[in-house]
Amino acid sequence: MTECDVAIIGGAFTGAATALLLKRHTPSLRIVIIEKASEFDRKVGESTTEVSSCFLTRVLGLTNYLGHHQLPKQGLRMWFARTPDEPFDQCTEIGARYNSRLPGFQVDRATLDEHILATAIAEGCEILRPAKLASIELGGAGNNTLDVKIGDETRQLRAKWVVDASGRAAVLARKLGNLEPMTEHPTNTLWARFTGVGDWDGIALRKKFPAWMEATRTARGWATNHLCGLGWWVWIIPLKGGDVSIGIVYDTRLFSPPEGGSIGERILTHCRTHPVGREMLANARPIEGDQRAFSQLPYRVTQTAGDGWACVGDAAGFLDPLYSPGLDFCAFTAQGVATLVLNALAGEKPDPAEYHRRFAFCFRSWFECIYRDKYYYLGDSEIMAAAFLMDIATYHLGPVAQVYKDPATMFASYPFDGRPGRIAASLISFYNRRLARLAKKKIAAGKYGQRNAGWRLLVGGFTPDHDVSGRLLFKGIWLWLKMEFAALFWRK
Repeated sequence: MTECDVAIIGGAFTGAATALLLKRHTPSLRIVIIEKASEFDRKVGESTTEVSSCFLTRVLGLTNYLGHHQLPKQGLRMWFARTPDEPFDQCTEIGARYNSRLPGFQVDRATLDEHILATAIAEGCEILRPAKLASIELGGAGNNTLDVKIGDETRQLRAKWVVDASGRAAVLARKLGNLEPMTEHPTNTLWARFTGVGDWDGIALRKKFPAWMEATRTARGWATNHLCGLGWWVWIIPLKGGDVSIGIVYDTRLFSPPEGGSIGERILTHCRTHPVGREMLANARPIEGDQRAFSQLPYRVTQTAGDGWACVGDAAGFLDPLYSPGLDFCAFTAQGVATLVLNALAGEKPDPAEYHRRFAFCFRSWFECIYRDKYYYLGDSEIMAAAFLMDIATYHLGPVAQVYKDPATMFASYPFDGRPGRIAASLISFYNRRLARLAKKKIAAGKYGQRNAGWRLLVGGFTPDHDVSGRLLFKGIWLWLKMEFAALFWRK
């Protein structure tokens, strides 16, 4: 029997980050990480946000590593078309005119996860790898037991606390019957990595479409580029070394991807129905063996913490990859659970039920504010222009401002905590519902996507400063209210 203070199931991003937070705060803690894979493979989650980048740089201290081994990210860019035959340079573009104002990265998760885990080990955490969790008994704080198989050997651990960082495997949630699919958001995904993707900023496009090229002052190719349509969107994310991650996320109520062929071939078939996808992916080829699919992508966990155990990252739930919030939740839960565990080990009596209540409210509010019925208006550039401005402005005025105020402590506070957070959640979810309603009216009136060509929304950049994001927020509200007025006259 090996005694430890904390046993962490899963050694990828969230598990290793949680271990680092615990060990750096209290170096005397004995922390054992149980990782089943002998080496990490690539996974979805290649794009960071301003919040997760703050966690990586200012909390974990990985600025130097990220600068040398990953790509800088130049914001988010969306592309729309009225028809598959729309001229490439006439497709509507929403995004940034200049470089991003805050750090962001396009990351190869296989190498990032290995680096964070190696850092945790170097700072004194123990690793069992490759190791299979044969059984686990939750006996309360101080009395949890785990049987771990390493080859032909079985080791038994007694842990004061168990942290589940197993990702979508969600070991504890499945064991306790706490995992629920979010049927109100029926989204699936296909993704793969590709070679031969066109150069967004190259000489060939500059010669072919000079006016299009001169519209921005930043590199389109290092952005997270999205192709958008009714019920679906496609991400195109560059990775260091030249490979490109491309995936479709779609609402099964509104869209079905092409059938036949491999996953990569199906992705290409669909992307080439969009003028931007057809131009940029004309010579693209999927990488064999690097293709995945998930059905019923979002899920919730109905209890994320209890007596002597807690869930972090994707083991606590997953919503949607649009806007790349996955690593945000990894960061918030890693710090939140680390704080919970440290307080308990220090002799305090933290309330796991209260911790779960705060997390669950944030999780549900994030869904209601950003994702509920979003796929009804994802393909209409006029509605998405308003949503883009309001969503990203409120994100910068809320979570981004929060974590940059004091990165060392504010990741333990969830977005939408407290009365101001509840008020913000009510207002944001209200405009999301109204935008979805406008999209349904446009569909019924035959006006959906009519403005998907011939214009651009290029902003100077978002920051947590009220004078910058505040102006963009009010611009988004103005666009929304103008559509509410126009909708009074929509007729088929």
